Amino acid sequence: APTMEERKACWRARDEFWECLDKNSEDASNCQKLRLSFESRCPQQWVKYFDKRRDYLKYKKKLEMEGYFPPETTGKS
Repeated sequence: APTMEERKACWRARDEFWECLDKNSEDASNCQKLRLSFESRCPQQWVKYFDKRRDYLKYKKKLEMEGYFPPETTGKS
């Protein structure tokens, strides 16, 4: 398991990468160095989790701002 210092370094790298994505309208090509730093400082499982977490948080924010509109059904099923 990562030490407390390793966890803090991972979270710091994640936050820097996410901040770069926010500033660059999700254009990851402008944040490649930070992505590599994030991947090198965090366990691979954590990187996958944080990637999914970011997608979920963006989706949740979009739903809160725009609302949920269920797909219209055509005909009977």
